[in-house]
Amino acid sequence: MSIQEILKILTDSGIEPNEADVELKMLLEHFAGYTAKDIIMGNKLTQEKLSIVKEKAIERAKTRRPIQHIIGLADFMGEKFIVNPSVLIPRDETEILVRKAVEIINKNDLKMALDVGTGSGCIACMVAKHTNCQIIGLDISIDALNTALDNASRLNLFNKAIFRKSDIFSNVKPNESFDMIISNPPYVPPSEKEKIQIEVKFDPESALFTKDEKGLEFYEKITIDAHKVFNKTGYLLFELGIGQSKDVESIMLANGFVDIEIVKDLAGIDRVISGKLIK
Repeated sequence: MSIQEILKILTDSGIEPNEADVELKMLLEHFAGYTAKDIIMGNKLTQEKLSIVKEKAIERAKTRRPIQHIIGLADFMGEKFIVNPSVLIPRDETEILVRKAVEIINKNDLKMALDVGTGSGCIACMVAKHTNCQIIGLDISIDALNTALDNASRLNLFNKAIFRKSDIFSNVKPNESFDMIISNPPYVPPSEKEKIQIEVKFDPESALFTKDEKGLEFYEKITIDAHKVFNKTGYLLFELGIGQSKDVESIMLANGFVDIEIVKDLAGIDRVISGKLIK
């Protein structure tokens, strides 16, 4: 058994060659401690370690479980986050959301933020790491909150990233107010269920799908009630689904938000929207 033969297991299952190459490197590093440096140095792997990697590659090929679930970790902004079927796997697009939030927080010296639908806690954790802002991550899922807490603990973010069970703002205390709300909400319409990638189907449905056919349900709920938890000035930032920027912008404008800004991803797709509300 060779590394090339393991790679073929992945590509034969329909995984794109470039993606398969990245995934194989992830499996080698995680399960065999074999890194890119070892490859360059020509270091050999024992058949025992190759067998373990082969077993994981077969599991990936047969089940199409995301590689991050098999490893139990996902890379996000230079850190490794614990992931499992109770949370969304962090994606590159969400880094754009975090970087925009960090930019606004540091520029305006903001002190308190909310992450609505925190999931793995990747947004809350990286905002806490790169700013002096305290952030509370809200989620309705206890399993997701436990994962988020584990991730914050790994990054030593005690008292900076805090997590709480809440259905949107239902468990925000009357005496609490915030300078920013950040959210990567569910935004996939139910009609798209059968069209999504096989791997995405392993993500929790509650974090993916809305009940309405435009995928705007949570943008509306969060935007309409945002003023209730804001300080005198509050910033609202969302990750966007493809083709949703104009609708979300209209929702924000209708609820008093100004200075709307839309940030595109590397493919030129509208991916993040931000706005400001002055009471």
